Amino acid sequence: MARVGGGEEGREGERADAGGGRHAVLVAAGILLSRVFGYLRQWVMAHYIGNSGAAADAIGAALKIPNVIRNLLGEGTLLASFIPVYAALNEREDKGPARALAGTVLGLLLLASGVLAVLGVLFAPAITTAVAAGFDEPRRRLTIALVRILFPMTGLMVVSAWCLGVLNTHRKFFLPYAAPVVWNVCGIAALVAAGTWLISPQLPLDEQLNRLAFALAWGLVAGSVVQVVVQLPACWRALHGIPLGANVAVFGVRDVLKAWLPVVLGMGVWQISAFVDTQLGSLAGPSGVSSLTYAQLIQLLPISMFGTSVAAVSLPDLSRDAASATPNDQLRARIGIAFRRITFFVVPSSFLFAAFGPLLIAALYQTGRFTRADSIQVGGVLAAYGIGLLGQACVKLFASGFYALRDTKTPVKIAAFSVVISSALAFLLMRRFGVAGIALGSSIGAWVNVVLHLKDLDKRIGTVMRGEDWRGFGTALAAAAAASGAGALAAHAAAGWHPIPLAVAAVAIFAVVYGSLTLVLRHPDAHRLWQFLR
Repeated sequence: MARVGGGEEGREGERADAGGGRHAVLVAAGILLSRVFGYLRQWVMAHYIGNSGAAADAIGAALKIPNVIRNLLGEGTLLASFIPVYAALNEREDKGPARALAGTVLGLLLLASGVLAVLGVLFAPAITTAVAAGFDEPRRRLTIALVRILFPMTGLMVVSAWCLGVLNTHRKFFLPYAAPVVWNVCGIAALVAAGTWLISPQLPLDEQLNRLAFALAWGLVAGSVVQVVVQLPACWRALHGIPLGANVAVFGVRDVLKAWLPVVLGMGVWQISAFVDTQLGSLAGPSGVSSLTYAQLIQLLPISMFGTSVAAVSLPDLSRDAASATPNDQLRARIGIAFRRITFFVVPSSFLFAAFGPLLIAALYQTGRFTRADSIQVGGVLAAYGIGLLGQACVKLFASGFYALRDTKTPVKIAAFSVVISSALAFLLMRRFGVAGIALGSSIGAWVNVVLHLKDLDKRIGTVMRGEDWRGFGTALAAAAAASGAGALAAHAAAGWHPIPLAVAAVAIFAVVYGSLTLVLRHPDAHRLWQFLR
């Protein structure tokens, strides 16, 4: 539904709501598919490797370290700097400059990621020591070996992010977000194959787990190749060929680089935060890093499905809105509707994680070498992440408002301040709550980040969140609180059940109560969802 009111802003809101909603569903569907397979990969890892021992911590740290390059050069920065310039060029009748820009950006990304991957392989020992100083020697040696295997994968993941930017601009949303499915499938296949044929019961347990970790790493490298291969044909068709180059004199490249540097600095700030979390996790004792990794996979599901999907769909349109005759009105309308849609789905996810963290983890992961004690520890981390879930889901949307206005510096400043707060709180809270304290500090930092983004955006384009937006938020909040109570009663009544049916019962009661209350209270997105389901 559109905003209450008439005029151009109301009509623009209605158009944004309809078109953006359809595209967001495609993004969310692709993300859901990839996250389901990501969970399956993590479940297989939990079954074979568990949450304790050197292998679990080492693979968690090794996967996180090379991802820094992916985040610095890939989706997180490329969408903010490349899409606004490329989308503007692609609106012209002559598509030549847009094609040249896309090919040049790809060439520069390949060059930069290749150099950084080589440096990563060479300096893997120093990087591992810097990021996971709390690891004992077996964990450290294994992490170094895994990092060297995984670093070359980052260049391919950057190419995948470029594909996502091109296809999003051409309004092709499902494929680039579903492509990680094949990456996860390759990892799963490698683990199952290793667990079936390469592991002998006569081997020491540590050796068995190490072999499984190496198999997973090589499977993921192979998966990154396949992930790019499945997207390139669609990019080729969208661009009518890919004119690969590296000439910075190509029209628009300097604009991309000019916008890209502040975004990289901002993303670098958040990578510092991720490094700090990993460092603190390594100091929190055995299974600290792996507990964060297991919880983060579940935490990212609603953020990706409902936060990233809406922000990704909104950015190209926000860039067009910023160049319109009434940019502020259109930006406010689109951002407000997107905020309402995100909160409708993320607020109940936040309550679910905070109220039922250990139960959800037990249902999702408790198998094989993943024990009940692991479920309690990881569940506490998930509950702490749940407190900051909405802040983390909304910040990309508000940052996209700045990117559309070609302001990439303000989000960097806000991110830097938020990371300082987050890291300091994580360190202090870890001393009191263990590894869950790290997640709690991150959650508080996320709220600081999103509030400051919204405050500055209000100054730039006027009050973004209007009365109907806050009413939608309040409705979701009240309904989620009531649903949590109903779910807790259901969980208490069925306390003796196996974790899986117990979690299904609690979540089902929660969903029914939340959906019913938001329908009764006439939340626009509840009615939209009900019509879609019908």
